[in-house]
Amino acid sequence: MGIVAQVLLTAVAVWVSTLVPGIDLEGGSTPAKIGTLVGVAVVFGLVNAVVKPVVKFLGCLFYLLTLGLIGLVVNALMFWLTGWVAGELGLPFQVTGFWPAFFGAIIVALASWLLNLVYERAVEQD
Repeated sequence: MGIVAQVLLTAVAVWVSTLVPGIDLEGGSTPAKIGTLVGVAVVFGLVNAVVKPVVKFLGCLFYLLTLGLIGLVVNALMFWLTGWVAGELGLPFQVTGFWPAFFGAIIVALASWLLNLVYERAVEQD
């Protein structure tokens, strides 16, 4: 159940990021948009699980030199890559440039953190 919950929480966080101009969720009906968001959340999780550790390992010197600020750029590039992969898979989700990806990645990170915090507290009470 943990993976399903994580995908759904990430889908909500990605939905919040569509408030940024340049991040577009296209599609018709609400169920189609929900399906797209779940698909993008899965792609986002896979990109972060596969590509991000490699980038962090290869660029660890840059992380040290910039005191971790390069992580913001890496997160933006991962979000931008997610938009590209989603488009290649036929999902109607677009990230149209670096700056929308930059701010979208920040929003996804903050929204995911907040949603996970709420989810963990709700699970603890059960």
